[in-house]
Amino acid sequence: MRAAVLGSPVAHSLSPVLHAAAYAEMGLEGWSYGLYECGEEGLAPFLSGLGGEWAGLSLTMPLKRRALDLADTVTDLARQVGGANTLVRRGAGWEAHNTDVAGIAAALTEAGVAPRDAVVLGAGATAASAVAALRLLGVDSAVTVLARDTARTGEVTAAARRLGHPVEVAPLSAIDEYLDADLVVSSLPSGAADRYAERLARSRADLFDVVYAPWPTGAAEAVASRGGRTVGGFPMLLHQAVAQVRLMTGAADVPVEAMRAAGEAELARREAS
Repeated sequence: MRAAVLGSPVAHSLSPVLHAAAYAEMGLEGWSYGLYECGEEGLAPFLSGLGGEWAGLSLTMPLKRRALDLADTVTDLARQVGGANTLVRRGAGWEAHNTDVAGIAAALTEAGVAPRDAVVLGAGATAASAVAALRLLGVDSAVTVLARDTARTGEVTAAARRLGHPVEVAPLSAIDEYLDADLVVSSLPSGAADRYAERLARSRADLFDVVYAPWPTGAAEAVASRGGRTVGGFPMLLHQAVAQVRLMTGAADVPVEAMRAAGEAELARREAS
């Protein structure tokens, strides 16, 4: 059986390492996991060329919204969030899933972070998944979304409406007014949250920063320096991959620790090179 990760750019993806480690530990001989550069326009022809030996696909940007249009069936969660990072073969068709939500929730739970209220930095696809994960973890108060441009928050606010969870939108420049929260989730690009490190250090919030390399980020170091809990992007990546392996293979037991060890070793290798 075959599986792969698709996206653009995708060369940096850790997914092949994580999935291959799972296959090896599970004794799935004959299973392979590849990596393909693919833009939005290329997804439909790629799918049409796949045979029955394909079990599933992991999808990174910019394919998560496009997958919803091409899938034969879409789970409620993927439709509510507005994006799918996983396509699983179901008979002759494809079923779209979102495992990012499960990845975020599992990463926070693993770290012992159980927020009552939260602030999300950024307003893209990952922010929408974060709102869904916070809802799953029992946050019932409105999540504050801080965006560089509040006019471009339609994706996350639409997802929140579909999820039935309230959000409040404010400019990222006003971050000082919104840091009295249990948790700050940064869905910003690598290094972008570091400019707020001093503000985060003065707050009481724990931090989940979706960046996984380099780690720790400046923001994470600042929060950790005053005793706050920090969670990086690697645990999220790991646990969303665990959910993907479960979906693609049909196995109930997935070797989380073998996948974690393989991913950490690969990150260390890249940092040293």
